Amino acid sequence: MIDVPDELVVYLRTLRGAVGREFADALPALAGRYLEEWGLRLDGAAMSGMCAMVLPVLREADGQPAALKLQLVDEETVGEPVALRVWGEAGAGAVGLLDHDPATGAMLLERLDERRPLTAVADARAAVRVLAESLARLVRVPAPPGMRRLGDEAARMLEEAPGAAARLADEGERRLLLDCAAAVREVAGEPGDRLLHWDLHYDNILAGRAEDGRAGEWVALDPKPLSGDPGFELFPALDNRFDASEVLWRFDLLSGVLGLDRERARAWTLGRVLQNGLWIRGGGRRLSADHAEIARRLLGRNG
Repeated sequence: MIDVPDELVVYLRTLRGAVGREFADALPALAGRYLEEWGLRLDGAAMSGMCAMVLPVLREADGQPAALKLQLVDEETVGEPVALRVWGEAGAGAVGLLDHDPATGAMLLERLDERRPLTAVADARAAVRVLAESLARLVRVPAPPGMRRLGDEAARMLEEAPGAAARLADEGERRLLLDCAAAVREVAGEPGDRLLHWDLHYDNILAGRAEDGRAGEWVALDPKPLSGDPGFELFPALDNRFDASEVLWRFDLLSGVLGLDRERARAWTLGRVLQNGLWIRGGGRRLSADHAEIARRLLGRNG
């Protein structure tokens, strides 16, 4: 019997509705199916992120360590195996895809060292540099056909922005969100065509394993891929391990390492604040304090 992590069960049952409850109930059997079909045996306890279960496994045929990933397939995750294959062919520093079942979204991935996330690097500026270099490798690759597109997302954000702003309780935050929308409007006509990760924060970069010849490498995983402008990639590095005094330093480092036009990158980063604001439901709400501060600093309104 596979023990599904409690936090994943709670997330699926409470936040993903009937589909999530059905998937949570099916996870043990689904894991057992792929252990048998792909010739795998468990090599440790199940792990989970926000919406996926990962089982450390060994391939019975050759003893190779791997990771079996099971997750709900939705518009954000459906492109993950395609992106991993494309990045793998380009040597772009993403986790290797060993097998995939399109019917369920199950993936067999290269095993990384889960004990060594980039979050564990105590020097925050050193961690930002690693993340910037990882992003630079990923966004050099053109997006393949069929990826969801930043242009479509930008059009939706701009359409929903007035209503989202109206739901906010604070007048200053309402103006701030509309200013983010105005910045996106300036660049929405050129949404870009690079293969984006969208969620590259410090826990989504792990150390490679020496046994696989990747000692010393930092490897990106868990993309929510889309086609677009690399400026849309910078926000997680500003938001995670948040430090208001470091926002502009991090932004300048990231845009410099990626070779981005600073104003376009600023507009698309403000677009991420807008995107997060759209997820707020119900009236009288507030923006995340950290997100609002990132927007203010990018707009030159700190202090």
